Amino acid sequence: MSLSLDLLTANDRKGQHAASYYAATATRQTDHPALAGDTVCDVCVIGGGYTGLSSALHLAERGYKVVLLEANRIGWGASGRNGGQVGTGQRVDQTVLEKRHGLDQAKVLWQLGLDSMDVTMDLIKRHGIACDYTPGVLHADHRKDFVPETRDYVERLQSVYGYDKIRFIDENEMHQMVGSPAYHGGSLDMGSGHVHPLNLALGLGAAAEKAGATLHEMTRVEGYETSSDGVMVTAAGGTVKAKHLVLACNGYLGKLDRKTAAHVMPINNFIVASEPLSEDDAKALIRDNVAVADSKFVINYFRLSADRRMLFGGGESYGYKFPDDIRSFVRKPMCEIYPQLKDVRLDYGWGGTLAITVKRMPYFSRVAPNVLSAGGYSGHGVAMATFAGKVLAEAIDGTASRFDAFADLKLPSFPGGSNLRHPILMLAMSWFALRDKLGI
Repeated sequence: MSLSLDLLTANDRKGQHAASYYAATATRQTDHPALAGDTVCDVCVIGGGYTGLSSALHLAERGYKVVLLEANRIGWGASGRNGGQVGTGQRVDQTVLEKRHGLDQAKVLWQLGLDSMDVTMDLIKRHGIACDYTPGVLHADHRKDFVPETRDYVERLQSVYGYDKIRFIDENEMHQMVGSPAYHGGSLDMGSGHVHPLNLALGLGAAAEKAGATLHEMTRVEGYETSSDGVMVTAAGGTVKAKHLVLACNGYLGKLDRKTAAHVMPINNFIVASEPLSEDDAKALIRDNVAVADSKFVINYFRLSADRRMLFGGGESYGYKFPDDIRSFVRKPMCEIYPQLKDVRLDYGWGGTLAITVKRMPYFSRVAPNVLSAGGYSGHGVAMATFAGKVLAEAIDGTASRFDAFADLKLPSFPGGSNLRHPILMLAMSWFALRDKLGI
């Protein structure tokens, strides 16, 4: 099994984080040595994002000898580039999960979503991670006919799931909270929030290292082989022999494991950061400093940074190709929501690769008896990927109930085989993007 795909894009700098607002305001720089020679450990973790770092941290805290291999820098991928929204529940609404799996299983999945928030918040507090956590995510309906369904959904979460941190927002209040005529209502979830995502990843890395995990950056994995006595991982610079292996590569899996890659498809999102805004101008855009995510299929998501910049995410691409001018690419959807920002200076524009699944639920898999994988968080990964690391550690340590709850979902692979998978995805996503534009 080999990882031969070059995952660097024009926006990427080998050995450096993407030129983003997050990188410019990172609390620390990492310089973990590349793997040099051969080593032996209990668990080898491939991937230095939330899943891998959390897995390494929780395993090290349980006394395992852990070696983590990252091809670039800690938090280099989606974990250090995303919109920073930390959400409760799952990526899919509970009503959808009820239809797929029944109410009882839907409640289990809801609780797992709450667990993901609890684990993430505990790690932030316990390790003193300075990542600007701010409560509140506002879900905004871009179509008036979506509003009654949102009201019903909020009532269901309150009455059936006992969730009291969410409330319905009518059109009048929405316009007070968001300085845009684009939305007709929605819901406010104060159990969710937003963070500086790269600083969260860097904090998890520091905690993992303090707990005893060994972290190697600039170490690209070339492949691995399983045997009766463990796993042999081959990387640039050396090998790692381990009893267990964690694949925590998400959208950067490449060809490392073809079965997982068939279930987890990479797509790209893009974000801009404006110049710093005055307190009054920032408040006029988002009154209460909550994060906002709208109801479009190709979602717009935006929030204010700690220094009052508009951080706006919008637009997608597929494969590993980024637009030539990301700032112009994202300015268009930003100005559809906020025409008053048409002349604002955009200081940063960057992209990142995440991973989606067909059913938009995370894909957990036991690739081999001693090889576990988790990914495909479908844009809901800050808390869920961090939680996944703990779930993977639990499974390796012998308690697999939460791992099995996800693995038992048996998510389908993307159709089309290795050659047609991406073209079919692009066609489907383009159709949904067209529906957004046509309002159907």
